[in-house]
Amino acid sequence: MLCRVGQIHRCAASLSQAIRQVGASRQKHTLPDLTYDYGALEPHISAEIMQLHHSKHHATYVNNLNVTEEKYQEALAKGDVTAQVALQPALKFNGGGHINHTIFWTNLSPNGGGEPQGELMETIKRDFGSFQKMKEKMSAATVAVQGSGWGWLGYSKDTGSLCIAACGNQDPLQGTTGLIPLLGIDVWEHAYYLQYKNVRPDYVKAIWNVINWENVSERLQTAKK
Repeated sequence: MLCRVGQIHRCAASLSQAIRQVGASRQKHTLPDLTYDYGALEPHISAEIMQLHHSKHHATYVNNLNVTEEKYQEALAKGDVTAQVALQPALKFNGGGHINHTIFWTNLSPNGGGEPQGELMETIKRDFGSFQKMKEKMSAATVAVQGSGWGWLGYSKDTGSLCIAACGNQDPLQGTTGLIPLLGIDVWEHAYYLQYKNVRPDYVKAIWNVINWENVSERLQTAKK
């Protein structure tokens, strides 16, 4: 019996060590580079906003996510379920912030705007009646977000259709609704206040001029696989 107890203890110790090693070898999240200059989206989004938004706000989510994941790995290694549960809100907030912004930067382009083409346009017409109706519906849902959050165009694998949704704070679309994100509009005040003050509708109207429809189309193709 004592031998078996000793084996159990050794197995538990080995498991804890393995968890710690996984945590130690985990590659940290990093701030993605933009494919355009901070001033490239002017006059629709100012260089000052882009610099603060990317290099300060998004960077903070990345840093906090790495710290939180380290703490979570320590809690796993210790079998501390209470600590794991307590860390969930920080994982959701900072992880969501990193996920959402990583999508957001690619959804924008200095060569964007206009209307989508090809299959994306046909799918929009099928599900909303017209591009203009989709744009109006998404704009209204985005402007109506109470406090901070995001407006999204997503894809439902269950129905094979496009859907519009709004998420509060940094809640990630797929993790909270199951929809695959195609296009997101950030309506946290740090995304527009320096330029548009409290007139969120003007910001939402302007951002359509820099939407990267090629990126949204690529996301739709990937979502359908």
